[in-house]
Amino acid sequence: MKRIFFRVIFAFGLVSGLSGCIGVSYYAQSLKGHVEIMTARQPVARLIDDASTPEGLRARMASARAIRQFATDKLDLPDNASYRSYVDIGRDYVTWAVFAAPEFSLMPQVWCFPVFGCVPYRGYFFKDIAVKTAAGLQQQGFDVHVSGVTAYSTLGWSSDPLLSTMLRQDETYLAGLVFHELAHQRVYVDDDSAFNEAFAVTVETTGVKTWLRANGDTAGLGRYEAGLKRNAQFLALVAQTRTELSNVYQGTGSVAQKRAAKAAAIERLRTRTRRMRKQQWGGFSGYDAWVEAPINNAKIAATSVYNDRVPAFVRLFELCAGDYPRFYKAVGRLGRLAKADRAAALEAAKRCE
Repeated sequence: MKRIFFRVIFAFGLVSGLSGCIGVSYYAQSLKGHVEIMTARQPVARLIDDASTPEGLRARMASARAIRQFATDKLDLPDNASYRSYVDIGRDYVTWAVFAAPEFSLMPQVWCFPVFGCVPYRGYFFKDIAVKTAAGLQQQGFDVHVSGVTAYSTLGWSSDPLLSTMLRQDETYLAGLVFHELAHQRVYVDDDSAFNEAFAVTVETTGVKTWLRANGDTAGLGRYEAGLKRNAQFLALVAQTRTELSNVYQGTGSVAQKRAAKAAAIERLRTRTRRMRKQQWGGFSGYDAWVEAPINNAKIAATSVYNDRVPAFVRLFELCAGDYPRFYKAVGRLGRLAKADRAAALEAAKRCE
């Protein structure tokens, strides 16, 4: 689930010229964590050529270089120094994202940053600080969710490296991460995470399918498409629960009644997912950790940031005949609209323009 839901753009801020309620300490940890990673970079090409590089790592670097070149040559993604270097960060996640939402609302808390605008999370390079922040928000009455993140992006402001966390799974996983993060460098709209993330997920998924076809990996393509279908089914279950919760929160029940109805709706989500696993997913257990862990408004709201508008973006991509440069231009035009008009224009699109 983290692969689909929580690959956030890291809200990297400059220590100077700060405003708003985010303290200097937040930017200090951001700067410290980012600089530590940047100073540890090793060029991918050098690792491939160096005879002392372990064979397994050399093979992964060769694959990563090919994926990076494919991103530029076939997906029209930026041709720059990003993802042409590598860092072994020695931990499971590079950052931790903190999401928060009120007890009886699915609207996530939003924080604003210099350069990158407002986003519905705060990113931390240090887990203990993320956990402490989450505890503070919880004490204020918020539902809180903390998620480990395998990749982050500075939107091209620095040459983002490949990270050891990005190599945790197979080549398809790595390709999806690289395509997703580079998509943020191609189009990024301030203060509209739902738009940005759905666009990047669309580039990711269509790009991976294009990459698998180009490699003649029919079996891999079949597995990937089956995974996308399964994920869409799970997201539909979450969306159903989101609707149920919205009805509860907008109702006239007492606080106690709303809490009970909220707990019941969340338990129904668990029941439906277990049933889907048994009846349609052939015992697939990839969602078990997400479902069996605590579920609250923050966790549910985070899913909508990444997924609600993906079908509309995929339809626009198809209207553009799968032509990436045309698609990016169409998305860029939508991005220039007022935020209040953007989502409606995307849903109403009839042609690639």
